[in-house]
Amino acid sequence: METSTVKELIAQEKWSALGELLNDLPLPEAAEALAHIPKSARVPIFNSLSRHDYGELFSYLTPEIQASLWAELTDREAGELLAKLRPDDRTGILEELPTPTISRLLNLLGPEDRQEAQQLLGYPDESVGRLMTPDYVAVLPGWTIQRALTHIRWKGRECETISTIYITDENGKLLDALEIQRFVLAEPLETVDRIMDQSFIALSAWDDREEAVRMMQKYDLFALPVLDITGILLGIVTADDVLDVAEEEATEDIQKGAAVEPLKTSYRETGIWMLYRKRIPWLMALILVNLTASSVIAVYEETLASALVLTFFIPILMGSGGNTGAQAAMLMVRALAIEDVKASQWLNTAWKELAVGSSLGLTMGIGAGCIGYAWGGIVVGVGVGLAMVAVVVVSNLLGVIFPVLLAKLGIDPAVASSPMVTSTTDVTSLILYFSIVRVVIDNLQGGGL
Repeated sequence: METSTVKELIAQEKWSALGELLNDLPLPEAAEALAHIPKSARVPIFNSLSRHDYGELFSYLTPEIQASLWAELTDREAGELLAKLRPDDRTGILEELPTPTISRLLNLLGPEDRQEAQQLLGYPDESVGRLMTPDYVAVLPGWTIQRALTHIRWKGRECETISTIYITDENGKLLDALEIQRFVLAEPLETVDRIMDQSFIALSAWDDREEAVRMMQKYDLFALPVLDITGILLGIVTADDVLDVAEEEATEDIQKGAAVEPLKTSYRETGIWMLYRKRIPWLMALILVNLTASSVIAVYEETLASALVLTFFIPILMGSGGNTGAQAAMLMVRALAIEDVKASQWLNTAWKELAVGSSLGLTMGIGAGCIGYAWGGIVVGVGVGLAMVAVVVVSNLLGVIFPVLLAKLGIDPAVASSPMVTSTTDVTSLILYFSIVRVVIDNLQGGGL
């Protein structure tokens, strides 16, 4: 259906026709349309949608709209909705809600679903346990392939995926994980243990959820089993959940890299006051760093007075240092995030970036020196050229060292990106610039040049 048709029905407030139209839309598009419907009409339209799909549709809505729907639904409607949600989706939705709302909703579930939800919510925040679903297909090694396939057909109706079948012992300990293709192609009377290779990748329920992202990317798997400390299979994590995590983590790193405390909701749903609160702490802290730069200029006031042309090159050197440091920091933050580089390899990385920084500095120093010579003669040209080399080399090293140091301290390296590095290199650039220029002036002018 055309998006314009949905917009027209919303503008005309034809809620009955809109409800019928949304039933025919793909779930993500229907969820997007619901986001633009006035709050007062949302619940009636939501309840008019197909009862078979509306549990899955709910998982596509933003946390803010989910929360508003929970507040408007009756207990009966909320109980029906909770029962239709997949366990992992239900956990993800519940953990975003206030504690009183969670308690109210849990009491609407049946005993078995309530116990399952409480168990999943009992794992640490941002752990694999919060992502997993306990709905999977497991078979025993002594079964025939024919019996296993019969079990897969019966149990698979309740599962999010049957692409991988898990083999466990009588106590639930994971023995193997095989693609369903292996079962389909095997002889019906052959036993499961004959097709096992006992080679599988698994996660712990207490692993950080970023570990699930890394493992799934590394081994190119759609689903990963989740075990307890004894090897008992607790559930599985699927690619759709991991993709959501990857997007959230990337968004968080980008926001931290801009010196913004990560937003808990989408930008569209975040209010002015919250945006102010997320941004002001870092901006105030960076003012203090920038005050240091002003103090450096005051200290070297006499040097500036002796050659006012030096003032012209302050923004050039500060900008070059900030840009170089930000480039290095961004490359290093990303390399650490995807484990392309480990914090323990900092010495090799520092040597590598020292070579890169020296090459960059020499190139930029020659250019800056030529401009300095044209503007103020040989003294300014030599001073500015040498200062540019030093600024670029040091800034490049700072951009590499900051993320590695933070990683070793257990702090997210993303906070070492642009604003923090730029402000720090501003101060460093001024100190290097004035120190080098003063030495050059004293030596070259003293030597009669």
